[in-house]
Amino acid sequence: MDARTRRAWHAALVETDPDAKCARVAALRAEAAPDAGDEGSDDPRPVPGRPAQPPLVAPRAVPRRGLGTREGRAALAHAVAHIEFNAINLALDAGWRFEGLPAAFYADWLSVAQDEARHFQLMRARLRELGSDYGALPAHNGLWEAAEKTAHDPLVRMALVPRVLEARGLDVTPGMIQRLRELGDHDTIAVLEVILREEVRHVAIGTRWFRHLCAARGLEPDATFRRLLDEHGVRLHPPFNLDARRAAGFADAELCGHEPPAHA
Repeated sequence: MDARTRRAWHAALVETDPDAKCARVAALRAEAAPDAGDEGSDDPRPVPGRPAQPPLVAPRAVPRRGLGTREGRAALAHAVAHIEFNAINLALDAGWRFEGLPAAFYADWLSVAQDEARHFQLMRARLRELGSDYGALPAHNGLWEAAEKTAHDPLVRMALVPRVLEARGLDVTPGMIQRLRELGDHDTIAVLEVILREEVRHVAIGTRWFRHLCAARGLEPDATFRRLLDEHGVRLHPPFNLDARRAAGFADAELCGHEPPAHA
């Protein structure tokens, strides 16, 4: 990745306006690994760029509403849109922050960023159909806090963000879809089905680069994954979408994070 391209990635990462960020992401390209010692940008804006709204609050302070009302379904759509907006920044940060990796690493994370931008736009459009918009409700910052905690090491990032947080989306989205199907909200289901299908590939990209980094360091990946979960106090809880996790590259020994499921 030459200096000009790296600056373009950084500009997309610090962009605060959601529409402008999505446009910048769509225009990005990835060529090769960042040049060693290339700072990439002297832009002083903080990473990541986000709009003034929604306000960020503690997870417990995010209002919860039942899906039986239009307002409740809008709240769900807002939560998913916020996840997708954060996922744009996570993918951009993976490519911008970690230097010296193969060119395919940057191409992979660019493709993820572009998918996440499209997911955000789809869910935001649905949110507007439900009479709301992104920023109308409080949200939490858990995904980006995980990025900050893993900023020191791409192996830890690959283990704990795509393979834990994004993999959790594989587990819980089918339940959302089923509940919305009972309520007849087929328009929201259509967006969630696109997201679920494409997120399998995103988690698989995390798996691919986690294992690449383990091999480069002479580490056994299954044991390393379990060790990192323990070191960071991560416990995974059911339900588990075993088919989606297998499709995303999880070995049987790590499907649920610790021990293989009894009926895997």
